[in-house]
Amino acid sequence: MSRRLADTPALTPPAADPATQVVLAFDDNRLASALFGEYGQNLALIERRLGVVADSRGNHVTVEGSRDACEQARHVLEGLYEQLERGHDLTQGDVEGAIRLAIAQGSLFDYDPTTARPNFEEIHLRKRLVRARTPAQDAYIRALRRHALVFGAGPAGTGKTWLAVAHAVALFERKEVDRIILSRPAVEAGERLGFLPGDMREKVDPYLRPIYDALFDLMDARIVERALQAGEIEIAPLAFMRGRTLANAAIILDEAQNTTSMQMKMFLTRLGENARMIVNGDPSQVDLPAGQTSGLTEALRLLAGVDGIGRVMFTEADVIRHELVSRIVSAYDRASFARKREPGA
Repeated sequence: MSRRLADTPALTPPAADPATQVVLAFDDNRLASALFGEYGQNLALIERRLGVVADSRGNHVTVEGSRDACEQARHVLEGLYEQLERGHDLTQGDVEGAIRLAIAQGSLFDYDPTTARPNFEEIHLRKRLVRARTPAQDAYIRALRRHALVFGAGPAGTGKTWLAVAHAVALFERKEVDRIILSRPAVEAGERLGFLPGDMREKVDPYLRPIYDALFDLMDARIVERALQAGEIEIAPLAFMRGRTLANAAIILDEAQNTTSMQMKMFLTRLGENARMIVNGDPSQVDLPAGQTSGLTEALRLLAGVDGIGRVMFTEADVIRHELVSRIVSAYDRASFARKREPGA
């Protein structure tokens, strides 16, 4: 539980926008320490993103800045503290998500307390709890639970693959499916993997590393290795899906923007009884040869409005990564826009 101890105007020059000072006290010193972050890194992130100054002493934190910014910082800190009280771990992504949500609420006078801390969907796993951090992630989890086939489209870093794997692991742990099948088009090798050394898993590992990372993050490593050996978790390039009917399985196709039209049709028609299929990709990052239509782009267009299919579109606003990544992406976007505006471009 947190308590606001003070909310007083700070002394500022007459021409400046009046500043406010808010002092918050948190009942549990251990949780307060986790809230502020190691060496105060969570507070530092709040300072940079909201334009406030935050100073912590013990279980107290003093926030100074504009009235709206202080209110946003207060709601961020109180919301994150409640998360810690419920026994959830706190990551930098959680802090960034809370900040974005507070900013989306608008100014202090537009603030709606009934939606300030939405009850985002959660995925309960044996190893950890996974919680949506943005409205799009929340909609994605809801779609995964409601539909047998779900498309997730949008930029890298929005959590599509991680949440898809988390949902598949949850289904597997609850024995709602017998196996997890993970696939990805191996564009760089043209899906002709025979010349590569090693067995099938060693051949396709480089193309499926992000999925492996998610698996080992969400499941105990020994269970993952045992399931791989038993075939309960199957890793296969997209070409090896042809001719199969996949039943009682959670099936994930990652990097689907690099499928051709025929590959996408082939993959979608593998859906068998009691199977769940998740198709993820970024339509703006197609690596196919020039002139070739992305199977993901075509499927999103052809299957729009088809009953029983979920579709969630992520945007740059849903990217949850290190704040420097956002700045880097923005810098490249500005440069690209400037080049397009140059004469003769």
